[in-house]
Amino acid sequence: QPQLVESGGGLVQAGGSLRLSCAASGRIFSINAMGWYRQDPGKQRELVAVITSGGSTNYADSVKGRFTISRDNAKNTVYLQMNSLKPEDTAVYYCYAKLVVSVIRPAYDYWGQGTQVTVSS
Repeated sequence: QPQLVESGGGLVQAGGSLRLSCAASGRIFSINAMGWYRQDPGKQRELVAVITSGGSTNYADSVKGRFTISRDNAKNTVYLQMNSLKPEDTAVYYCYAKLVVSVIRPAYDYWGQGTQVTVSS
């Protein structure tokens, strides 16, 4: 079973920056997509950014121009560079990956445990 491990969260002042990392490990045949979701207490999980195996990216409107998602395929790692952070960016950020673990199984969604990002005003 693949595992996703996030790092890089923390406390930052508004206007500051953080860089999140998520490394996928375990038995992985291929990665279809990796990305980030976030969730505030009492709210549904929201897509932040995703990058496909082909390099296409998709961002939530609220983070466009401020966040950049990137990947290192050799390391099975995805990054989220977060600039110009706002208090409303405060959330638990969850790594997401759509992975193929076997040629006889379809792609499946996997989730990390989450990393807290807190932006103070």
